[in-house]
Amino acid sequence: MGLVYSGMGPDYRLLVQKARKLAQEYMLVYEQNVPPTQLVKRVADVMQEYTQSGGVRPFGVSLLICGYDYDEDRPFLYQCDPSGSYFPWKATAIGRNFVNGKTFLEKRYSDQLALEDAVHTAILTLKESFEGQMTEDNIEIGICDKEGFRRLTPAEVKDYLAQIA
Repeated sequence: MGLVYSGMGPDYRLLVQKARKLAQEYMLVYEQNVPPTQLVKRVADVMQEYTQSGGVRPFGVSLLICGYDYDEDRPFLYQCDPSGSYFPWKATAIGRNFVNGKTFLEKRYSDQLALEDAVHTAILTLKESFEGQMTEDNIEIGICDKEGFRRLTPAEVKDYLAQIA
């Protein structure tokens, strides 16, 4: 599973810690990885609970959560809002200028995209609203497939950036 966020870093870290604990609990009970849909629902439940509980404030963070579901043999991408609502996506953007990012993805995304083309599309989407020079030191790219979730190394990111330029 991979999680990225837009918003308040401390809130994100707390939710990641909670997600890891939920995944471990699932592993102890069922002896298999938690399906992405179930983890997203449980994290969203935590976020939603904070919108209605007294003495606490809602989480100031939006999440993108991706994971591979081995039962359905495909990756999933979900967006979780601070309210605790969550949505499945094939491609989406969060954060500053997310509307332009989503519009850009709508024009270029298709189910038949090869992995290389999908990474290039993601980089081009970032480039639309990125301030300054994009380098392997200031962006990260994650890939979710049958082998699980992995972050590309800075050298791999540099190679992709060189192909775009």
